[in-house]
Amino acid sequence: MRRTLVLVISGLFFLGCLISANAGEKAPQQVVDLANSTLAPLGTDPVIVQAVKDENAKGKTLAQIQEKDKQWQAHAGLADYMKAIMDSDCGKRIREIQASAPYYAEIFVMDNQGANVAMTDKTSDYWQGDEDKFQKSFANGAGAVFVDEVKFDDSAQTYQVQVTVPVMDGGKAIGAITFGIDVDKI
Repeated sequence: MRRTLVLVISGLFFLGCLISANAGEKAPQQVVDLANSTLAPLGTDPVIVQAVKDENAKGKTLAQIQEKDKQWQAHAGLADYMKAIMDSDCGKRIREIQASAPYYAEIFVMDNQGANVAMTDKTSDYWQGDEDKFQKSFANGAGAVFVDEVKFDDSAQTYQVQVTVPVMDGGKAIGAITFGIDVDKI
């Protein structure tokens, strides 16, 4: 019995080490190159820029965004307000981008507080403003390309690298776009 327990514990430890070794793997160089050559310029796409400017002009408070985030996470399917941002002009534009290459697992656009403006697929939450991808890319209005580590994405059901680029207007970041890059398809 004791020997069996030792073997089970050893096996679980080994399995945990394997899982930990694959979690947080550095993004492949192809993804970094794609981020800088192809994805960053999409942050100046006129349709995307206009959608973000329009959303920023609404002047939502952080409390309003966080309340919508709670409703978003509590809703299992697609609510009408979710469909509306998927079917917007910006939603259509990012679906065109997604259809242009097989490695785009998902794309979503955020305003200057990290709230969703448009998306190709339902995100797990509405507010991204508390996450590294938004904070490091928006960079308090300075804008920067952020390439995360390889992770399993529950909403897209793929191993992805999230690449986030700033949405730029007049040399200033006004929002951000996250591209979920399927590492098995690049």
